[in-house]
Amino acid sequence: MNTLMTKQFQAIRGMNDILPAESAHWQLLETITREVLTAYGYQEIRLPLVEKTELFARSIGEVTDIVEKEMYTFDDRNGESLTLRPEGTAGCVRACIEHGLLHNQMQRLWYAGPMFRYEKPQKGRYRQFHQIGAEAYGMAGPDIDAELIALTARLWRRLGIREVTLQLNSLGSSAARAAYREQLVAYFTVRQGELDEDSQRRLRTNPLRILDSKHPTMQAVIAEAPSLLDHLDAESRIHFEALQGLLDTAGIAYEINPRLVRGLDYYSQTVFEWVTDTLGAQGTICAGGRYDGLIEQLGGQAVPGIGFAMGLERLVAMLMAAGQAGADPAPHAYLIAVGDTAQRAALALAERLRDALPALRLRMNCGGGGFKAQFRRADHSGARFALILGEDEVNAGALAIKPLRESRSEQLTLSQDQAADWLRTAFENLKN
Repeated sequence: MNTLMTKQFQAIRGMNDILPAESAHWQLLETITREVLTAYGYQEIRLPLVEKTELFARSIGEVTDIVEKEMYTFDDRNGESLTLRPEGTAGCVRACIEHGLLHNQMQRLWYAGPMFRYEKPQKGRYRQFHQIGAEAYGMAGPDIDAELIALTARLWRRLGIREVTLQLNSLGSSAARAAYREQLVAYFTVRQGELDEDSQRRLRTNPLRILDSKHPTMQAVIAEAPSLLDHLDAESRIHFEALQGLLDTAGIAYEINPRLVRGLDYYSQTVFEWVTDTLGAQGTICAGGRYDGLIEQLGGQAVPGIGFAMGLERLVAMLMAAGQAGADPAPHAYLIAVGDTAQRAALALAERLRDALPALRLRMNCGGGGFKAQFRRADHSGARFALILGEDEVNAGALAIKPLRESRSEQLTLSQDQAADWLRTAFENLKN
C-alpha cells in the first residue's frame, strides 16, 4: 500500500489552526481594535511576510535571542537570505522609508497579521502567532507616548478586559544606556556564579536582557542590580516625568518597573507593557516603546518613532475566559427546498432575498435530502427561521416561514415579496 496515500498530515508544531468556533472571538477582537485605531487617526498599512534577513539583524540586534535563535531564515533561489518576519516594526519602517512616507510628515499607521519565531510552543506562545501593531512617526514629545497608551487603555475597556496592569520604564539615550551597561556588566561579573546559563551568555552579548530574566533563582541578584532610572540623561528624565504627568491627568494608572527593558535593541526612552496574571507565565498582552534612532539606522532621515504590538492569541484567550461573546455565526434563516421544481427555483429566490436584505445571514440547503432531513439541518444550524419552498409555493410565488426558536409561533405563508418585508421587520437588528 502506498504510504503517501494513508499518511495523516498534521499542522506543524507551534502553528495552529483557528477553527470556526474560535474565529468569532478573533473577529470581535479585530473589529473593535480596527474601530479604536481608526478613531485615533491610524491608517492601515499591509506589509510582506518575508523581508531580507539583514533588515532584522540591523534593527532588532544581532545578539538578541530573536536573531540568534528564533528566526525562520532561508536562502531563496538567487542565494539571497530571507526571513519570515518575527515582528512588524522593522518592516513598517522599511516600507515608510522606501515609499517616502516620513519626509516632513507625521504618520500614524497600523498593521495586522502573522509573525514567526522558533520558540518552545506553550499556552499563549506559538511559532506562528498573530499581532496587531501601531506605529507613530515624526513626533518626539511625550504627548504621543501618552496618546498611544491611552489608546490601548480604551481598547481594553471596549473589549471588557479588566485584569491588566500598565508597567512603565525609560531606557534613556543610547549614551546613558552605554554608561549604565558598563556598571551592569561590572555588577553581574562579580556575581557571575549566581547567574543561570542563559544570563551568563547574555552578560557577554546583551547584559540588559538579564534584567528581564524570569528564572526564579535570578530574582534576588536582579533586584540588587543598579537601576537604569538612576542613570538617565537629563532629557530622558524630563520626557519620562512629563509622560507620567500626562497619564496622571488622564487618570490612567501605571506602575514604574525599572527592570522593564524589552527584548529588542532598537528601543530608547519610553518602554511600556500591559501585563496580566490571568494567563500564567505568558503575562504580557501588549508591549512597545520609543525607537527614535531606528529609522536613521535603517537608512532613512532621523525621525522619531514609537509603537506597540499586541498578541492576539493571548487577547482571544482573555476574551474567552471573560465570557465575551463573538459575533453569532448562526444563520438567521435556512431555506428548505422540497422537490425538483423547488430546488431549481431555490437559488434564484435566495439571491433575491439577499439583494433585498444585505445583512441577512441566509443558508440555502445544498446536498439534497427530503423534507425531514432538511428540517433537521435547519434546526441544527441554529437558524431562527426555516424558509420552506415546495412545488405549491413555487407555483403560487409564495414562501412558508416556520419559527424554530419560538415554540408558540405558528407557521405562516406569504408571497415572496411579503416574505422579504416580513423578514426585514423580524430582523431589524441584522448586524448583531
